[in-house]
Amino acid sequence: MFKGSIVAIVTPFRKGEVDEERLRELVEFQIVNGTDGIVPCGTTGEASTLDYEEHDRVIEIVVQQAKKRVPVIAGTGSNSTKEAIEISEHAKKVGADGILLVTPYYNKPTQEGLYRHFKAIAEAVALPQILYNVPGRTSVNMLPETVARLAEIQNIVGIKEATGSLQQASEILALCGDKIDVLSGDDFITFPMMACGGAGVISVTANIMPKEIALMIDAFNAGNMEEARLLHLKMLKINNAMFIETNPTPVKTALGLMGKCSDEVRLPLAPMSETNRAKLAGIMKEYGLI
Repeated sequence: MFKGSIVAIVTPFRKGEVDEERLRELVEFQIVNGTDGIVPCGTTGEASTLDYEEHDRVIEIVVQQAKKRVPVIAGTGSNSTKEAIEISEHAKKVGADGILLVTPYYNKPTQEGLYRHFKAIAEAVALPQILYNVPGRTSVNMLPETVARLAEIQNIVGIKEATGSLQQASEILALCGDKIDVLSGDDFITFPMMACGGAGVISVTANIMPKEIALMIDAFNAGNMEEARLLHLKMLKINNAMFIETNPTPVKTALGLMGKCSDEVRLPLAPMSETNRAKLAGIMKEYGLI
């Protein structure tokens, strides 16, 4: 259902507040450059430090600005099932096309707990749901067998697989077949994951290079494997640069260097070190971004 180049869009701040004007501009930047979908309030959108009112407002702004030109998949996950349902219901109310639900963090639920958590949300909220497995952030890895159980639920339509493991992605694809779409959660393995049967990416790099990410995926889907492979290799350095410090600090710094929005992040995230900022700027110059 949700395929291609999907951006995990940043939440721009200005003096501690959500910069609504810049957020709308970033949505337009994505759409005119071929992005296939937008995820507000994911990891890259600093959802963990948005208060409830801000979280709801960011989703609403992105839905309003997208105007159904591309789907909006709202990040509505929580480590409280009840809270995730409440946030998801609001996303549905304001017109989101789907929801992205991270595995509960800190609680460290069992595989049965994960199954029941996502099943409860799917039954409570009538929206297409993408699971989000990112154990590096949450300290829990949702195993392929659990994903396969959840794939039997009608409105669970995909998974953002961000373990960085092609083996785990392959096991999910083997177990689930065409019951759900598997999306890369790591830009640097999008191409090989698609070669295994993945449907695209929920991308950090697309914040700064939406056209290039979309071109790689479009080339792959058109059967132009060599073109897609070369684009994948060309993007490798900038993809890695997006993680020289904790996401989203590098991508926000990059957007700031491009004049797209402030590079401001919220505590406990800190501004990028001067050493890494200089390194990032040098890489961006190589790509003609600044």
